[in-house]
Amino acid sequence: MGGVATEPAPGGSPDRHITLEGAVNFRDLGGYPAAGGRRVRWRTLFRADGLSNLTRADHAVIRRLGVATVVDLRTSLEVERGRFPVEEIPVGFHHVPLLDAVPDAEAFERAPGFLATQYREIAERAAGRIGAVLRILAERQAHPVIVHCTAGKDRTGVLVAVLLGVLGVDDETIVTDYTLSARAMSTLRRRLADRHPEAREQIEQAAELFSAEPSNISSLLDELRRRHGSIEGYARAAGVSDPEMEELREVLLV
Repeated sequence: MGGVATEPAPGGSPDRHITLEGAVNFRDLGGYPAAGGRRVRWRTLFRADGLSNLTRADHAVIRRLGVATVVDLRTSLEVERGRFPVEEIPVGFHHVPLLDAVPDAEAFERAPGFLATQYREIAERAAGRIGAVLRILAERQAHPVIVHCTAGKDRTGVLVAVLLGVLGVDDETIVTDYTLSARAMSTLRRRLADRHPEAREQIEQAAELFSAEPSNISSLLDELRRRHGSIEGYARAAGVSDPEMEELREVLLV
């Protein structure tokens, strides 16, 4: 596998999508325009899908990125089945589950629009945990950081939407970032079906579960503003102080 650019090429930017053999939805959140004419810092914050099947070549990529911290948003059961290889790549590892249990695929079939509803429920029921992650991300020494779940789309998508909102990234950009996960879902779906042949039929039929419709995130942002007045208001309700939000901006923006 080739090297990973850590700095922008002259007149360009680092690659947003980083190719790994054992993960399919690993990407950089850098470069997005934020409040005050600033931008999200490159090679500082990454979002990803499951990281328990990384290869040795992947380990080399992670080391070149200088990752210092991994935040795992999955359930305890998912972590028991496999997690980031801290024995191979020593990092600060934080397990902050945003769900206690993952809904089964049939839940999506029974209730169209279930995904968008689940995002809103995660934001409210796991607000304290989301606040805890934001406080981790406000620590300068924690970076570079990977935040991940299983698909890198849903729990990670909720967390990243709130984070980017606090940084002053506009809704259109937040939604566009979310929809970038769509390109990885067919590969993830195939890999999950291969790993869990007993559930292949359910996986192949769960279209919404592997979707990344823009309205899923736009409706979340609208609901957070309706309930809390602003994304910053939500973060405050989640236990993040104004000084901590300002530190987030200082750490993650240039």
